[in-house]
Amino acid sequence: MFVHMLVLAVVLLAAGTAFAEVPAKVAKPIKMVVLGDSLSAGLGLSASAAFPARLQKSLETNGIAVDMINAGVSGDTSSGGRDRLDWSVPEGTEAVIVELGANDALRGTDPAVTRSALTDILTRLKARHIAVLLCGMLAPPNYGSDYSARFNAIYPDLAKSFGVPLYPFFLEGVATDARLNQADGMHPTAEGVDVIVKNILPTVKAFLGAISGQRS
Repeated sequence: MFVHMLVLAVVLLAAGTAFAEVPAKVAKPIKMVVLGDSLSAGLGLSASAAFPARLQKSLETNGIAVDMINAGVSGDTSSGGRDRLDWSVPEGTEAVIVELGANDALRGTDPAVTRSALTDILTRLKARHIAVLLCGMLAPPNYGSDYSARFNAIYPDLAKSFGVPLYPFFLEGVATDARLNQADGMHPTAEGVDVIVKNILPTVKAFLGAISGQRS
């Protein structure tokens, strides 16, 4: 009898050890794409210093797992982003940060063209049931107040009409600060990217939190 009890105790102990070794269920990483231009591509920086990589690292530090794709193309306009949307945002993508429009503004593109391209992007992503965080851009002052008013209104207007979250100005805290920009005065340094990430992080966390909530 004693032997039987001893054997049973050993079996139970082994079973308990086996169960203890089963890891807790880990949340599946959110598949995310940053669709943008040189500001997200990381022009002049190493891949690890570009905005998507730095954002991913910051999110992971905060316990949020993401599979990140950097779909930034230097020189791209909103129209360019629209034209490559299907292959830049693969099937299975759950979240897209749209960072486009800086080159439109620098070139003085008709705001109606920019608005149309961004509208197409948001419409097509919505049709694919992909969540979007829209990053705003501000026009430089050299094109005049009328142009700036028309261009700057694009992002809040679209965010409202599509019901997507808006980060009002992607370069908040970095634009015009020579210490945080490369020699061209337009593209952030690695330190500048870290400032962008720090500022946008609360918005991104809320954005991804909503996606996680819809999963459960």
